[in-house]
Order: sequence, then C-alpha cells, then structure tokens
Amino acid sequence: MIIGFGVDICDIRRIEDSLARFGERFTQRCFTEIERAKSDGRAGRAASYAKRFAAKEACSKALGTGLRFGVAWREMGVVNLPSGKPTFSLTGGALNRLKNLTPLGCRPAVHLSITDEYPWAQAQVIIEALEDPDALLQPPDVFEA
Repeated sequence: MIIGFGVDICDIRRIEDSLARFGERFTQRCFTEIERAKSDGRAGRAASYAKRFAAKEACSKALGTGLRFGVAWREMGVVNLPSGKPTFSLTGGALNRLKNLTPLGCRPAVHLSITDEYPWAQAQVIIEALEDPDALLQPPDVFEA
C-alpha cells in the first residue's frame, strides 16, 4: 500500500546561483558526503545537485513533514543501487518518521525517480508499505529505506 507520495521541481539556475554564491557552505548544509562526491564529479554539476535537491524536497513531502518536525536535509541522502537505480538512505528524524509511517507487519520501500531537462530538475518519491510477516518479529530500528 502507498503510505506517502511527494513530487518537486527545481530550477537548475537557482542551484547554479547558490553554488556560485555560497559554494561549500551550501553543499555541506544540504547534501551528504556521498551526494557531494557524486555531484562534484559530474560535468553537469548543478543539474546533479538540483536533482538531489528536488529529491529531498519530494521525500520530505512523502514523509508528510516537509523540512520540519525533525527532518533535515542531510538525513535524506540520494544513493544509487548497484543497478544504478536511485533511492534514499534515510537517517535521524527522516528515518524515525519513516518508521512511524510504516504499519505493523510491514516494511517500507522508498521509490525515487529523478530527471532533468535544463533548466528544470524533477523528482518523484513513493513510499510503499510491503507486507512482511518477519516485520512483526523485528524491533523497529532494523528498518532501512
């Protein structure tokens, strides 16, 4: 069952301006070390950051909190599976919120789609609760997005 949905669009030019104006102060405030390494190594650096920025906004909406109630930028890290598919690594308040959204007897699955076409970057996040009989036997802190 779907327990959260979020979408966001980001103007890449806005991220270009933030990178030029604030540099590392901006990237260190909003992005994880993994995200910074990935984006800084890309030819389309600003577009890469913009997709991740949109993904974080979409994730915070899917969690039902926005960027408040203990959910912070760097607690929602965009990572890639070995297949290349993007997903999230959630920590702190974002992970706690995910645990609270997930019904007993279920495990969460976070689906992420990101794209860009200059000057826009866009992201969609769907949070799904999958039935899992083993989830009844596990303490809540074993959930990972």
